[in-house]
Amino acid sequence: MTQMEVICAVEKISERYLIPVLEQLIEAFPFKILEIHSDNGSEYINGTVAKLLNKLLIELTKSRARQTNDNALVESKNGSIVRKCLGYCYIPQKHAPVINKFLNEHLVPYINYHRPCYYPVVKVDEKTGKQKKTYPYDQMMTPYEKLKSLPNGKEYLKAGICFSNLDLVARKDTDLSAARKVQKAREQLFQKIEAA
Repeated sequence: MTQMEVICAVEKISERYLIPVLEQLIEAFPFKILEIHSDNGSEYINGTVAKLLNKLLIELTKSRARQTNDNALVESKNGSIVRKCLGYCYIPQKHAPVINKFLNEHLVPYINYHRPCYYPVVKVDEKTGKQKKTYPYDQMMTPYEKLKSLPNGKEYLKAGICFSNLDLVARKDTDLSAARKVQKAREQLFQKIEAA
């Protein structure tokens, strides 16, 4: 609905590394998480993750086997955001903590508060009943702006979080200065990785 996104890196794909990152992801969203949808990987589908999500009253759903469209939005975001920023080359696992610092401090605030997304308007053809999606320019907004535009948007926020505090985060930088900060931090990140 909002296209808000939080990105984290893990050293290895296992529940030992995933649980702290999953807790970090859930905490990072300003709204209540009701459901997490994952692929069928054993790092998500296991007793430890189920116990954590049950404790937080979050439902876990998983993709259907061999249904590539189930995670289409995630895969398109991976391509247009993560791969565009970090590239396709191999990055050694030991750099996950510095990558997470970059993601948390620079990229995630930029994509949620400064990078606009298209949002569809669905029209139903009266004759055929088929739905047609259009992406009008006036529906283009940042994920945060979309969250604020939802009817009763305040009701979705976590306890202790309000739009006035989130507005301060959004207004801290202009869109252009936030993009420049991301580029500068990205250059510094890759210099650290190359030097190691």
